[in-house]
Amino acid sequence: MKTNNNKYKILVLSDLKGDTTSTLRSSVNLAKMIGGDVEFFHVKSPTEIVENDNQLAANRAVNLEFTSTNKKIKNMMNLFSKDYGTETNINFKFTFGNVKNEIEKRIDEVQPDIIVLGKKKVKPLKFIGDNITQFILKKHQGSVMIVSDKNGLDSTEEISLGILNGNKQSFSMDFAESLLENVKGPLNSFNIVKGTDAIEKVQIPTGQKVVEYVFDENDNSIKNLSHYLLKNNINLLCINRESRKRIGKSNIDQAIGKLNVSLLVAN
Repeated sequence: MKTNNNKYKILVLSDLKGDTTSTLRSSVNLAKMIGGDVEFFHVKSPTEIVENDNQLAANRAVNLEFTSTNKKIKNMMNLFSKDYGTETNINFKFTFGNVKNEIEKRIDEVQPDIIVLGKKKVKPLKFIGDNITQFILKKHQGSVMIVSDKNGLDSTEEISLGILNGNKQSFSMDFAESLLENVKGPLNSFNIVKGTDAIEKVQIPTGQKVVEYVFDENDNSIKNLSHYLLKNNINLLCINRESRKRIGKSNIDQAIGKLNVSLLVAN
């Protein structure tokens, strides 16, 4: 759902661990490309803050954590505001509570067009708590971008875009044309197929050239895909939800964990 100023809503979810700056930078650059506003949201479980049952000590710990978190996020937001000026609105909110419940509530309140997550170096499917990435993909039916700290988005440079098992719906998201305006060269379509499965042609709204790559579905599929992504300098790999079902969630989970590329799961 667009904001009142007709901009797309981008919700960045972060546990403030790992390379948060890289995730936020890619989010802001995406906002600049498609015309969006950014909200940064952080939630922490009270069990990570309170170490004992003493009520006074618990209150003190929560207050200290609130002050520390507020300062940390404000400093980060100030740096981005200086870099990007007023062209992109960057707001933030944080809270303490049950991680899944608070994320679900915030998604319902914001109704974002795109949710952005940082990709974890270890256990990538456990963004915060248990299996949060999968929880968000199930909860949010819009687009989800999972950012690689080594290969994020930069609005000052054109994107090298790849499509994984694309079909006619691969670019059905509202902001597709705005995103494609920032793509350099041909689009690279990577297909993991089983036996004689037919490859569905990708329909590109802007009419760009598409280069096709086909891999047999086996234990080396993701390894081979990773090699060609690196060879073609791909920094954003797009997959729609229908293809995600067709390829199999286990293969996509491997891709999320092993590929050094940002991944856009489109609606």
